Amino acid sequence: MKRNAIKRSSNNYYEQLFSIDEQICTLLKQRKELSIDHPGFPPDEVLSKWATKFDLYEEYLSSLFGTVRMHEYFKPQVEPSGFRNHLPVLKSAEVDGKFYTVTFIRQFENASVVHLNIDWNETNDTRINLHLNHNHFALSIGQAYDCPIDRASGSTGNIVHTFIVSPPLPDDISGMTLVFKEYSDVFNAKVTGLEIVIHLE
Repeated sequence: MKRNAIKRSSNNYYEQLFSIDEQICTLLKQRKELSIDHPGFPPDEVLSKWATKFDLYEEYLSSLFGTVRMHEYFKPQVEPSGFRNHLPVLKSAEVDGKFYTVTFIRQFENASVVHLNIDWNETNDTRINLHLNHNHFALSIGQAYDCPIDRASGSTGNIVHTFIVSPPLPDDISGMTLVFKEYSDVFNAKVTGLEIVIHLE
């Protein structure tokens, strides 16, 4: 999913702000390191207190820390290019009436694309509860691979999560393991306890 670039302008930038803005960047780096990539969000009562103390709007602070929390979202993402081949997987797991499947891995010159298909009996589905009950998944293959989610889409009875893996996986994937961990929030902070483990052969 290609993100739109934000248009930036420095026409009205005052050089007197440079040292302050550099300090802000230094503090953001320190915060990132201390949080171990789980930035969290200050409690509402703390935001309210800071808004009063520093003469800032509470919604402004909320927006600021919301953006800080999205640090990983802005990480440059590989756009797969140079399609090479498909690697068959055909592995699945069933948990609580849902069927989780990886049928193949799509190989590109600069990345691999993995699809996690989730299917279930749609008898009790409605558009409303499908939306409300839609959790999020993160893929892990090991420290050597970056595996951000590219998109998730579906309808009643089916959802597909698509992940872009870089660097690309080897064509011989035997012995590797795909671990899909479920979260109840988009920031991958609240684990549900569900893990789908796919062993590749």
